[in-house]
Amino acid sequence: MRMRIVAGELGGRFFESPDSQTTHPMSERMRGALFNILGDLRGKTVLDPFAGSGALSFESVSRGAASAVLLDNDKRAQRIIEGNIKSLGLEQKARLVKANSRMWSERNNDQFDLLLIDPPYHDMQLSTVSMLVKHLKPNGLMVLSYPGKGDEPTVNGVVVVDTRLYGDAALAFYRKRASD
Repeated sequence: MRMRIVAGELGGRFFESPDSQTTHPMSERMRGALFNILGDLRGKTVLDPFAGSGALSFESVSRGAASAVLLDNDKRAQRIIEGNIKSLGLEQKARLVKANSRMWSERNNDQFDLLLIDPPYHDMQLSTVSMLVKHLKPNGLMVLSYPGKGDEPTVNGVVVVDTRLYGDAALAFYRKRASD
């Protein structure tokens, strides 16, 4: 399936997305809304722990993020992400790590300005999501995509600052307090 980068330096460019049950690419409408909310990303570092196609990372870099680390353990998704990074010319700004998010987190202490977390809806892996908070810089922002039914998930170490509903999907915005 072909997807399009919504705006920024790479706006209008197409990239591939895996056709599989494990990947649910965020709609173009929802991505556009998300990045309009996020605003200026110049110089920001991004962690995309359930990368899928890489859409969230590519949109981030297109809109000025300094770099993005993409994590995915699905071999099909990894091949597609690698191809997308090359076709979009992002080898200097986007780095794919072929790893499970939990395993990577246990072995890594890197911190980022922005965590864009879009786990499979059939398995939200909230214990892993909570673990990933340690990779968020003080005052950093974490955005979690989740099924639009019910309240936003509770995540330790961050506070909810906003939620947005988009039909059957929702976004929760969490801020890491400077003292945490």
